Amino acid sequence: MAAPPARIRAAVVGTGAIVTGAHLPALAAHAADVELVAAVDIDPVRLDAFTTAAATDHPALGTPAGYSDLATMLERAHPDLVLLGTPPALHHRQALTALRSGAWVWCEKPLCLSLAEFDEIAAAEADGGPYTAVVAQHRYGSGAVHASTLLRDGHLGTPLVAHCQTTWHRDADYYAVDWRGRWASEGGGPTMGHGIHQTDLLLHLLGDWTEIRAMAARLVHHGIETEDVSTALVRFSGGTLATVVNSVLSPDEVSRIRIDCAEATVELTHLYGHTNDDWVYTPRPGLDDTTLVTRWRTPDGDTPSSHAAQLAGILAAMRTGTRPPSSGHDARRTLEFNAALYKAAFTGATVRAGEITPDDPHYHAMHGNHPDWAPGRAPKEAATL
Repeated sequence: MAAPPARIRAAVVGTGAIVTGAHLPALAAHAADVELVAAVDIDPVRLDAFTTAAATDHPALGTPAGYSDLATMLERAHPDLVLLGTPPALHHRQALTALRSGAWVWCEKPLCLSLAEFDEIAAAEADGGPYTAVVAQHRYGSGAVHASTLLRDGHLGTPLVAHCQTTWHRDADYYAVDWRGRWASEGGGPTMGHGIHQTDLLLHLLGDWTEIRAMAARLVHHGIETEDVSTALVRFSGGTLATVVNSVLSPDEVSRIRIDCAEATVELTHLYGHTNDDWVYTPRPGLDDTTLVTRWRTPDGDTPSSHAAQLAGILAAMRTGTRPPSSGHDARRTLEFNAALYKAAFTGATVRAGEITPDDPHYHAMHGNHPDWAPGRAPKEAATL
């Protein structure tokens, strides 16, 4: 792969809220290294509003040209990096198209809707790039980096028990958007569309999982195909036992990870993003080493989790032709975890890492063609599961 230019040429695909509210500020934070050369959207009014806002509010990025389709944009603009902020069902095809043009890809979660799609995307990558990374901004920011280092290096002792909670609230108006709550367009319910960020962070902190047992239900939103709540019991390769809860039924909204280690408990409580202040370290009873505890509670730097924080790592990877963070094994592990959660929930079986292979229906779709959950099944029949 040829070395990127002095300023990496970036393009965005989709100009809705997530791109306008998160990707555009992230690009602007790195304007010295990035030029925004193009934007793609099928809605001309929305596209025009985005390109005008980008040029007006972030002039250092340049003025992006507007396009109505991805292929034309790739042919004319030749971006080095494509940011995908479209609905989930489009990610697989668009990522492949961008990769085959030679562009690196940074895609909103979920990267794709199945392990089969993921493996096809991975096969289109090349050594040295282009690569595809998925948005996983909760891994980044000084608080998460600090916690990850402490856990990895054993400073908190052996991780023993963990809890991962994404308990949010979504009403009927949320599901009135036609692609939400449908397997073919969203890939799953809160397990895939909401809790995936906290699950990804949990796996980032604790490493590989080995087995999972789970339940899922449709308790309130009976008009959708997917679940509106899921729970899981998980064993990690290091022996840690964890619970995972994903919900869109919870009036008191919170995102939380708690890991009880031999020497301390580390807990993160936030909603859509975290700062250093959201991380709490509690030493075990009897541990009164104030210097040690102070070091636990003092990250290097004060950077909130954000798209901008993750983008820094992607740009660095592009400069060196190395695999970016939140790609490859790390990204697939999170998707495999969700596939295994659905399989465990729908079949009642314990599912082990690595067992969902191409001959497994859950490799090709999260619902696994289960008779109570596959598209076309009357939603009320799955409501009692």
